[in-house]
Amino acid sequence: MSTLVCFHAHPDDEAIATGGLMAKAAADGHRVVLVCATRGEMGEPQEGVLDEGEELWERRIVELANAAELLGSEPPRFLGYKDSGMIGEPTNDDPECFWQADVDEASVRLASILRDVDATVLTVYDEHGGYGHPDHIQVHRVGLKAAELAGIEHVYESTINRDAVRAMIESAPEGMDDGPSIAEIDQFGTPEADISFLVDVSAFTEQKKAAMIAHRSQIGPDSFFLQMPEETFSMAFGFESFNIPGVENTGGPQTVELLPGLD
Repeated sequence: MSTLVCFHAHPDDEAIATGGLMAKAAADGHRVVLVCATRGEMGEPQEGVLDEGEELWERRIVELANAAELLGSEPPRFLGYKDSGMIGEPTNDDPECFWQADVDEASVRLASILRDVDATVLTVYDEHGGYGHPDHIQVHRVGLKAAELAGIEHVYESTINRDAVRAMIESAPEGMDDGPSIAEIDQFGTPEADISFLVDVSAFTEQKKAAMIAHRSQIGPDSFFLQMPEETFSMAFGFESFNIPGVENTGGPQTVELLPGLD
């Protein structure tokens, strides 16, 4: 049995980016550990979700725990930083936010967890955080440094398959117009030809969708993702994309059942 650690920026990122891998690894008998850098304080809550006096972060950590259980993960662990908000927001300057965190200090925190759980495989994000969110970029920086400190051999960058998302947008039924535009997609992730691995999680899309639904404060029933017909959802989320840090892939992605290292 191996130990998979998925390092994410905010609650709900795990369901969207690596939920299929987590569920599949758990089903294969591997230990699955989820680490979140922040509690997602800067998210925008769906109307009517929060109870009177309830802080968003309080709801989001409960949602994350529920999603983790659905995906076969242990209860989530947190690095303890604040959500930095979207790029260019004044909250990026908060000295307690993850974007302002000292990379060496944050890496030591994560490396301690990696050693504690005897991590075998670690997932982070690509160098631009998939779509430029400062906390996602910081996950990349901190994750790679922590892996070096903890001596983790198998490290993978979760990325967005730009071509698959474009195909999803183009095939979406008319009227589903709250998703990203084609122009925005061209700034996302990685072209498919440059991706190292596509993990086939098509048998686990129901669990992945259930985990997304668990994040009710962020992903409402009328969201673009949850309005998708099953066929479109499976096309968009049936494979999860990963790169090898520092390795340029020019031969097209290799489709695998699980990432190397999950033996």
